[in-house]
Amino acid sequence: MASPDRTTEQLHAASKGFNLLFSNAIADAQKEFAADDSPFHSLGAGVCVFLEAAMGMESAKMEEASKSLAQSEAGSRKQMKAAKSRRNPQLPPGIEWEIVNADSVVLLGLTLALGESYMGYLQCIRYSLNSAHSKFTKLFKTVFPNGLDGYRTPAASPSVSPSPSIRSVSTGYAPKTSFFRKWSGGSMLAVPGPIIPEGPVDELVISGTAFGFGLFNLVFSLLPKRIQGVVGFFGFKHDRKLALQALAVSAAKTDVHSVFAALVLMTYHGVVLLLAGYQADEAHILKQYGAMVDSVSKRYPTGSLWILNQAKIKRMSYDASAAIAVLRNGLKPDRDVSFRQADTLLVFELAWTLLAERRYEEAAIEFKRMTELNNWSHATYLFIASGCYIAIGNLDKAQELFDAVPEFIDKRKLGGKDLPMEVLIKKKIEFYKEKQKRRGGDEKNLVQCMKISPAEEMAIFWNTHQRISRSVAEAHIRDWTSLTPRPTIRSAYMETLDLPPPPSDAPLDLDTPDELALRSLLLGIVHRATKDFQSSRTFFQDAIGKQGEIRISTWIGGVATFELAVVDLKEKEAEGKEGGGWEEVLEGAEAKLDKAMALSTHSTDLSSRLDSRISMLREEIGMKREMLAVEMGQ
Repeated sequence: MASPDRTTEQLHAASKGFNLLFSNAIADAQKEFAADDSPFHSLGAGVCVFLEAAMGMESAKMEEASKSLAQSEAGSRKQMKAAKSRRNPQLPPGIEWEIVNADSVVLLGLTLALGESYMGYLQCIRYSLNSAHSKFTKLFKTVFPNGLDGYRTPAASPSVSPSPSIRSVSTGYAPKTSFFRKWSGGSMLAVPGPIIPEGPVDELVISGTAFGFGLFNLVFSLLPKRIQGVVGFFGFKHDRKLALQALAVSAAKTDVHSVFAALVLMTYHGVVLLLAGYQADEAHILKQYGAMVDSVSKRYPTGSLWILNQAKIKRMSYDASAAIAVLRNGLKPDRDVSFRQADTLLVFELAWTLLAERRYEEAAIEFKRMTELNNWSHATYLFIASGCYIAIGNLDKAQELFDAVPEFIDKRKLGGKDLPMEVLIKKKIEFYKEKQKRRGGDEKNLVQCMKISPAEEMAIFWNTHQRISRSVAEAHIRDWTSLTPRPTIRSAYMETLDLPPPPSDAPLDLDTPDELALRSLLLGIVHRATKDFQSSRTFFQDAIGKQGEIRISTWIGGVATFELAVVDLKEKEAEGKEGGGWEEVLEGAEAKLDKAMALSTHSTDLSSRLDSRISMLREEIGMKREMLAVEMGQ
C-alpha cells in the first residue's frame, strides 16, 4: 500500500500529465503517465487512449483503452484492499482508490457505448449496472450523505428566473425527492456539513465522487427511452437535475476531475442548445456555458476541446462568422501542439458551421478532410460533401464522391452491421437510383435527379438550420420554393419572390411524397428561423399529412411532429410575458412529443436521435413549468 505522502506525490505527478493532455500535448502527457505505474498514472494513460478512441472512433484504440483502464482498475482495487489508515477523519480509509477504481470502471463501460447501436447501449448498461452503478451510489452516499447543499459551484450569474431551484446547476438547491435523500439514512459516516478538504487527495475524493455520480446519472438520463426502459426494470432511477448539480460541484474544485466535469457540462449545454429546439432559459444556459469555457480556456488556451466550445458558444449565439474564425485559428498548421483526435472535432464543427452558412464548397472540403482524420463513417462524410457540391451545381464532383460511398459502407461495420446513418444512406442511394431510372436516365448518374441537397437533409439530424440568420433562411426558401411542383402553401416572404414559370416540358423536380414531405419539413424549419411561425406550422402539418404516403423517409413524420412542438413553444416565448396561457401550450407540446414518439418506432431510421431530442425538450418543458410556478407564487 502506498503511504499517504507517496499517494500525494503520485497524484501530483499524474496531475502534470493531465495538464499536458488538456493543453493538447498528448504525446508529452503519455510520457508523463508512463513514468510511474501507480493507479493514477495507469488511469491517465487509459484516459489518453480512451479520448483518442472516442474522438477518432478507432476500434484498435478502443481495445488499447480497455487494456489500460483494466490495469488501472486492478491496481486501484489492490490499493483499496490494502488501505487501513484514515487520511481525513471525515472519510473512510482508501476512498481515494475507490474513486480511481470507479473512474476506470465507468470509462470501461463507456467504451462499449461508442456507437449508436442498440447492443452498444445494452452492453454499456449491463456493465454499468453490475459495477459503476453500485460503486458511485456507495461513494455518493459516503461523501455526500446530506446532499450537495453548501458546496460551491462555478455559477456565472444567478438565473434570470426568480427562484434558485430552477437551475440546480447554479445553486446548492436539492430537489426534495432527489435520489440521495432516499438513501442518506444508510450512509457510512454522519457528516453534518460539507467536507473540508485537507489536501489534493481530499480534493480528488470530493471532486471525483461528484463527477462520477453526475456523469453516470447524466449519461443514463440521455439514453433513448427504450433503453431507459430496460434499465428501469432493474430499479435504476436517474435524476438529471442532481446529476448536473453534482457535476457543477466537481467543476468548482481544483482536482483533475473538475476539468472533466466542466467538459461534460459544456458538452451537455452545447447539445441542449443545439438539439433541444427550445430552451426555457437560454440566456442563463449561455452564461453558465460561457463562464466555464472562459475559465478552462484561460488555464489551457491551446486545448482543442476548449477552442471547440468557444466556437460553439459563438455559433449558439448566432455569430457563425466568429465561430468559423475561432475554429480556423485553432486549426492553424503552425500551432505548437496538436492532438489529432481532438482537432478532428474542430474540423467537424467547422464543416457543419460552414454548411449552415451555405458556404458549400468550403464545407465539402472540411467534410472530405474528416475522412483523413476520423474512422467513424467515411460514407457519411462523402455523402454530405457530395450534397454540398449538388447545392452549387457541380454535379461532376458530386457524382465522383457519390461513387465512393457504397465501397466505404461495405468496409465499415459495427458488430457486423451497417452504422445507423449508413443504413439511411443506402436507402437514399436506392431511392435516387429508382428515380433516375424512372426519368429515363442512367442510374449511375443518380446525382442528376437530386434536387434537394442530401447535405441539407442530413443537416436536419444535427439541427443545423435552427440558428441560421434570416438572410440564410430566405436563401433556402428561394431555392426550395423554386423546385417543381411549386408549393401550394404560400408564406408572406414567398409571395415576394418573382420566380420564372417552370418549363412546361421538363419533368417535375420532386415527384414522390418522400421528396415533397422533405421539402415541407425543411421549409417549416427555415420559416421558423424567420419567426414566421404560422407558415412554419403549416409546412410541418403538410409534412405530417404525407406520412402515410412516404415510402423510404419514414422518419419525417416523427421529426416534423417534434418540430411542430418547438414552433408552439417558440411562438409563445416570442409573445413575451404579457402572453398568458402557457400551460395549454406546454400540454399541447407534450402531446405532440407523445405523437412524435409513436411515429418513431424502433425500425425508423435514426430513431434514437429523435428519442434523445424529445427527452431534452421534455426537460426544458418541465423547467418552464417550474419557472412559471415561481412567477405565479410571487
